[in-house]
Amino acid sequence: MNWLLVLAGAAIGAPLRYLTDRAVQSRHDSVFPWGTFTVNTAGSFVLGLLTGVTSAHAHLLLGTGLCGALTTYSTFSYETLKLYEGGAKGYAAANVAGSLAAGLGAVWLGVEASRLF
Repeated sequence: MNWLLVLAGAAIGAPLRYLTDRAVQSRHDSVFPWGTFTVNTAGSFVLGLLTGVTSAHAHLLLGTGLCGALTTYSTFSYETLKLYEGGAKGYAAANVAGSLAAGLGAVWLGVEASRLF
């Protein structure tokens, strides 16, 4: 049963990631991976929010499934490497530092927001 919850969440999270990434990236005329940055930050916030307000089953569906498919460490790593190899070393460093800061800040805000419920 648990794997079905993860599967259902991932079935929503993966297309949501793709659509969000494309929508955000199309609005920026930059080599910086704003789409990946956005989905990773949003997923961190949602996961932080879920930690205090959901049941175990909801956490499997939304935390593991949805957020797991929405966020992407592998794409973040690949895009950072491509920036670096392409000579955009400043953007690569900004992506690493900014993603870490935004992700940690977002998950913290999510946890704090969950305490209000």
